[in-house]
Amino acid sequence: MNTKLILTITLLSGLFLACSTSSNSGDESLTLELTGVEPLQNGFHFEGWVIIDGSPVTTGKFNVDDNGNLITLGGSVIPNATFEVDADLSAATTFILTIEPSGDTDDIPAETHHLAGDITNGSSTLSFAHSASLGDNFSSASGAYILATPSDDDDSNENSGIWFLDPSGPSAGLSLPILPAGWRYEGWAVSGGTPISTGVFTSVSEADTFSGFSGTNSTPPFPGEDFLMNAPSGLTFPLNLAGGAAVISIEPYPDDSPAPYTLKPLVGQIPGDATDRTLYSTENNSNSFSSGTVTIN
Repeated sequence: MNTKLILTITLLSGLFLACSTSSNSGDESLTLELTGVEPLQNGFHFEGWVIIDGSPVTTGKFNVDDNGNLITLGGSVIPNATFEVDADLSAATTFILTIEPSGDTDDIPAETHHLAGDITNGSSTLSFAHSASLGDNFSSASGAYILATPSDDDDSNENSGIWFLDPSGPSAGLSLPILPAGWRYEGWAVSGGTPISTGVFTSVSEADTFSGFSGTNSTPPFPGEDFLMNAPSGLTFPLNLAGGAAVISIEPYPDDSPAPYTLKPLVGQIPGDATDRTLYSTENNSNSFSSGTVTIN
């Protein structure tokens, strides 16, 4: 074989190898569609991840604007909600969406898994029921509450406190799944359109983390709060909650904002003629939860 022919074969072999390597490691892309996701505040942001060979590979950091468009951390709309990924996406088995804290620069997913789904034939439907997310769709969540102010001895302001308990026991008024790491529950009373936190909790049968509005008497070992003192700006205590609303939200931890997060599994309208120590029910609101799809291009 002459030298010219050997050189030609060598060049062709090298070209084939280069093309083969490029097709396996070159940038690929995926398109992410989200519904019902609200903007994160204070520098917090979302980040997508694909699981390849058991390890997470980032697909990019982003936030959403008030219209639900996916945007860069600099505020520019991401064209077609499509992300370029330097990985072989054909090997991806799962997609996970996380909430990352302000200043995040590492390549490790935060514990706060927002949505997740298995990837089959290049696509995935994302939900909270996936085991890599909250592990439940919350369709069975239920709740009840009473109005009462056990933290003081004044019987004239009983509609100024809300407690997520059943007074017949007393027993827990809430039936909620145990949350994974990265999430906590928070109770809310809404009066005149203003949400006021009753405190953060992880157990429906224990007191929550807040009692700053209550009086000095002991209170039940369940989530709840009296609104009697230390009123926030714009509110006057004692606060009559009749005609307002009772809400349980699922909050990221750490939390991006003091306002209620978009995930509200239980919502109840407090009757305008509500009476104290009467058991009122909330309604299941899980059909409002955000969802999404991923398509590998």
